[in-house]
Amino acid sequence: MPVLLIAAWWLLSAGTKSLYFPAASDIAAEIERTWIFDHAIQDLLPSLRNMLAGFVIGVVTGTLVGTVLGSIPRLLDALHPEIEFSRALPGVAILPIAILVLGLGDTMRVFVIALGAMWPVLVNTTYAVRGIDSTTKDVERAFDLSALSKYFRVRLPVVLPQIFAGARVSLYLSVALIVVSEMQGAGKGIGHFVLTAQRNWAVTEMWSGMVILGVVGYGLSVSFRGCERIALRNYPPDNVRKGRS
Repeated sequence: MPVLLIAAWWLLSAGTKSLYFPAASDIAAEIERTWIFDHAIQDLLPSLRNMLAGFVIGVVTGTLVGTVLGSIPRLLDALHPEIEFSRALPGVAILPIAILVLGLGDTMRVFVIALGAMWPVLVNTTYAVRGIDSTTKDVERAFDLSALSKYFRVRLPVVLPQIFAGARVSLYLSVALIVVSEMQGAGKGIGHFVLTAQRNWAVTEMWSGMVILGVVGYGLSVSFRGCERIALRNYPPDNVRKGRS
């Protein structure tokens, strides 16, 4: 289906003179001219570095905080309104505050991406840990496990499929937040490239950046699913299916 859609786009857009929707062949030529080596090194690699750093920080933070909240129901009940309020804030709304506090450097961009990537993992992990069956908790008490052993040797492995399900959503959000984090003050990055092209009415260049961003997102998604299958290969099918629901 993707090949058919691209072929149809290529044929139907051939010879078009539209200012806003250039021909697919023109976009392909622009990608070859702009993104082979030059802007790939200057714009794409810095964006990917910030995105992956923010994604990893967000997933780790969401997993650890979610495990603690899911293990302490009273703490979760007390913080539930604040959590729901915070996760409802879009990345664009956080951007001005992040700029004031952290400035316009890469630290701010990593923070915005990490904050957006944290919530799906945190919510999935919290309710997965809270829903662990009583038999597992009885085993923890029977073996008199320490807090660290309880979290890292029992609860985290049990909820790993749900963590991966949340991390998959976080990956998609991280790709989108590349553009958001580079909306202000960025001198490089694919988001900066797309926004600059849009402001300068370089429509074909803008489309080339959007296509590259989509290809990168698709490649990251395929790679993540491969890692997920490897990590969950020893899990019972029922658990894996629940984690992917």
